[in-house]
Parts: sequence; C-alpha cells; structure tokens
Amino acid sequence: MGLFSATAIVMGSMIGSGIFIVSADMSRVLGSPALLIAAWLVTAAMTMIGALSYGELAAMMPKAGGQYVYLREALGPLSGFLYGWTLFVVIQTGTIAAVGVAFGKFLGVFFPAVSAGNWIWHIGHVPTWPVGPMVLGNMDIGLNTANLAAIVVITLLTFLNTRGVRLGAAVQNVFTSAKVLALLAVVAVGFVAKNAAAVTANFGHAFWANSGWSTWHSVQVGVGGPIQYVGILTVIAVVQVGSLFSSDAWNNVTFTAGEIRNPRRNLPLSLALGTGVVSLLYIACNFVYMSVLPLAGSTDATTLAGRGIQFAAQDRVATAVMQAAFGGVGSKLMAGAILVSTFGCVNGMLLAGARVYYAMSQDGLFFKSAGRLNEKTKTPVTSLWLQWGWTCLLCLSGSYGQLLDYVIFAVLVFYVLTIFGLFVLRVKRPDAERPYRAIGYPILPALYIVMAVWICGVLLRYKPQYTWPGLLLVLLGVPVYAVWRRQGIKD
Repeated sequence: MGLFSATAIVMGSMIGSGIFIVSADMSRVLGSPALLIAAWLVTAAMTMIGALSYGELAAMMPKAGGQYVYLREALGPLSGFLYGWTLFVVIQTGTIAAVGVAFGKFLGVFFPAVSAGNWIWHIGHVPTWPVGPMVLGNMDIGLNTANLAAIVVITLLTFLNTRGVRLGAAVQNVFTSAKVLALLAVVAVGFVAKNAAAVTANFGHAFWANSGWSTWHSVQVGVGGPIQYVGILTVIAVVQVGSLFSSDAWNNVTFTAGEIRNPRRNLPLSLALGTGVVSLLYIACNFVYMSVLPLAGSTDATTLAGRGIQFAAQDRVATAVMQAAFGGVGSKLMAGAILVSTFGCVNGMLLAGARVYYAMSQDGLFFKSAGRLNEKTKTPVTSLWLQWGWTCLLCLSGSYGQLLDYVIFAVLVFYVLTIFGLFVLRVKRPDAERPYRAIGYPILPALYIVMAVWICGVLLRYKPQYTWPGLLLVLLGVPVYAVWRRQGIKD
C-alpha cells in the first residue's frame, strides 16, 4: 500500500457514524454553541498531537502490529498484551459490530424489513442489572434482520481482505473517497440551506452564552446519580466521550505497517494528513449543523427547528439537517451517505485489526495459527477469521454498545501510555534510527498526556459507568497473559 491507501485507512477508520450523531448529546450537556465548537477543537488538537507523536514511533518501528509493538518495546510485553487483549475483546471487534449494526439500521431506511425489531431468532431478553453507577444487561440476544445485515457485510469484507491486501486497500480507497465526498456534501449544504433564524440564534450574542469561566454546568454523576455543577474545563472533558470516540481509530494504519511501501515516510505522513483532513471536516460539519438548526430545542416540539440540535430525532443531527434542506429526500440521501461511511469504516478496521493479532501470535501471545500468512495472498487469513467470529458473536449478543461505552476510557489510557513510551524510548534507545521526529517534542506530547490525564480523571469522577468497567476489562487480561506466557495455547 502506498501513501494514498495508508491515508485512506486513517480517514476511513475514523469516519464512521459518530460525527452524524454525537453532537446532539454533546450540545445537551454543554448548552452553548461556543463550547460545542471548543469541544471539537480540543478533540482535533489531541488527535493531531497524538498522530504526530505516533508518527515517530511508526517510522522507528515499521512493523505489523503498530501500537502493540510500540507498547511492548517501550513498556514491556505485558502492556503490549493488555492493549492487544482489549483490542480483540472489544475495542476493535466491538466497534466493528456497532458500526456494522448501524449499517443495518440505516439500510432499513430503504428496506423497512431490515430492522432491529424484526427478529429471525429471538433467544431472549437480558433484564436490567444495576451495579452502582452502572446499568448492565437490558439487551436482546438473537438474530434480527439488522444484525444479520451487519454479519453479511462483515463476512463479505473479511472474505475480500483474505484475498490480499491490495484488494482490501482498493475497497478502502473507494469507500473512503466516497465518504469524504459525503461529508463535503454535508458541508456544502451549510452554504445552500443556511437558515437565517438558526444563524442568528447560534452565531449572534447567543454564541457565547453559558461559556463564561464563571458559568456552572450541570452534570449527572453515573446513571441516575446526583446532579453536580462543574466549570468549563470539566464539562468539556465530560463530553469528550462523544467527540474523541468519533475521532478514534486513526492509529489503525500503524497496525498495517508491514504492508506499506516506504513506511518510514508514508506512515507519519498518512497520520498527519488523515487526522488533519478529518478533524477539519468534523469542525466544519458542526458549523453546518448550527447554520441550519438552532442549538437549543425541546423534546415536545414537532418541527425540526423546534427540536433543534439538542433533541434531533434519535440524535441524528446530520439527518435532520439534510431533511431541513431537502425534505424527505434529504433523509434518504443522509442514510445513503452513512451506509457508505459505515461500510468503509468496517473494512478499514477489519483490515487493520487482524495485523495486531498476527503480531501477538508471533510473540506467542495469541493463537498460533493467527501468526501464519497465506502463502498465496500473504495475508493473515486465520487472524481475519478469528476476528470475524468474535465480532459476529458480539453482533448477536447485543452487548457491543455497552462494551464500547466501557472501553472509551481504556482507549485513552493506552494512548497516554503509548505517547509516554515515546519519552521512554528517547532515553532507552537514543541512537535508534528516527527518520521522522515528533513535531513539538517534548512540549506537544507532554501536553497531550496532561490533557488526556485530565479527561481520564474527570471521567473517573463524573462518568464512572464508562471508566471502571473499562479498567476491569483491561485487568482481566492480566491472568490471561500469565496463563499464555506459562503454558502457551494450542488451537
């Protein structure tokens, strides 16, 4: 794969369905146009700094496995394994399952028979189980037409990726190009369908409403917990659950380093280009949302403008914007764009994730067969199918949504550890070849760590339903690591 394909993996893995949805929940918490933009600017800054920092590690160690390898080399094999373990159990597979089911749900816009409520085999309902600030369970298990569509797409794309990295990259190039064009189309809507009332409401004096340093914002602690009042820095950290997750998976390209031409140049460059373009598109999309719909709204309203961004139906802000611009046709156009987006996102994550399990297997920390390459296609076929099997089970279990909520915190912790590893390797291996050195080192990487640690601390305090379960999932990997190291594992 060349620079274009590598950049397509960065962008294609980042752009899923989040940008079309999460601004609704963020705006309900923030209650301010200025703070909504500020939150996305924070996400853009962190994503760019993270990518620029990873660029040094990628150029220094252009090997399959990417972040797993960086953690292993900087902090030891246990840290690398815990990352790979969490990636397989839920980060990668859970995201693929969630995006795949989102594909199925939006397919239902065109084919109503495809629906999460249209059961082919309903095994049962898991009742609600409150555990402190968390609510576990409350999910249906079985096969419905929406998760069947997800499984079909995941199976098709897994098969295509087993036929060779060039075919997988070609699919990624086409669909990433299409989804970027779709986002550009959304941005263009802001110019042709600008709503004067929304512009006045969002960009007049109200733009700075509730954004002063002395303003207090209400945040609910946990699920059903008490309401507490926090300042600007804290409330922006709280909503990063949405924006950071929408911008996540940019690191996936590092997993495929072994199959990229001239990786010492193309990896850092693809990280910078991909994250930069997507971050700009995300910020532009939020300006468009606010140029078409008012931020504030009401759940009781019957019009798109009345519901606003805060209470867009099912949080589908982008769909509401397109519907406001083009009527019923607009919602179908948006559904089509999201189908393209989710299809490409699934492909990119399938292609990249399998390379981590391949690298783990090479170290004796995953199934031995996952470490073999197909003689003809030179792809980790078994690794791809193992990933496929667990992902399909998550689709059927209905648990992927909760699992993804739980690992957002863990993902951020691993980013912090990896960038800390950049400092460690500068000391441990001062003479190692570094074709690219992180821009702004040591200030920018240190700034990332400070910002991420602050967000982690805030989430531990105010969003325990996302944090503590994520830590438990990571720590469950410790005994698994001990067993694997001591005994090995046989297929």
